[in-house]
Amino acid sequence: MAKKTTKKAAKPRAPRREWTKADVKELKAHSKARTPVAKISKLTKRSIGSLRQKALHLGIGLGHQR
Repeated sequence: MAKKTTKKAAKPRAPRREWTKADVKELKAHSKARTPVAKISKLTKRSIGSLRQKALHLGIGLGHQR
């Protein structure tokens, strides 16, 4: 008996948006205020991964810092 494999439909990608100076300033303010990443994601309409990558690139912490 062979098992049937079903592929999961790929989630459509969101269009890329450039980071403006205002976006970076907002991200730094959230970092300083230690706002949870999920909340920042909803406010900025960006994925958690993109926020973490930008924070890493800028050299700032994001979310909880241990």
